[in-house]
Amino acid sequence: MSAHNVRITDRAHQTLRELADDEKATMQFVLEKAIERYRRESFLRAANEDYKRLRGDSAAWKQVMRERELLDRAIGDGLDSE
Repeated sequence: MSAHNVRITDRAHQTLRELADDEKATMQFVLEKAIERYRRESFLRAANEDYKRLRGDSAAWKQVMRERELLDRAIGDGLDSE
């Protein structure tokens, strides 16, 4: 595993140290968890904005709803799942 340096404030470093101590984990572990959570939250915010824009386009939203109806019918097609 390679190591990289990132500058953070003294306050952020102290908070990271406290969180790591509380969890009995390394600061690296806590930082990786925080970054992953931030990545996921960012993804969901972007997806929500995309859906908001999509719903604002009535023609596009109708198309989405038609596709969902087709998928809902396909689920009940009587075929066994593999």
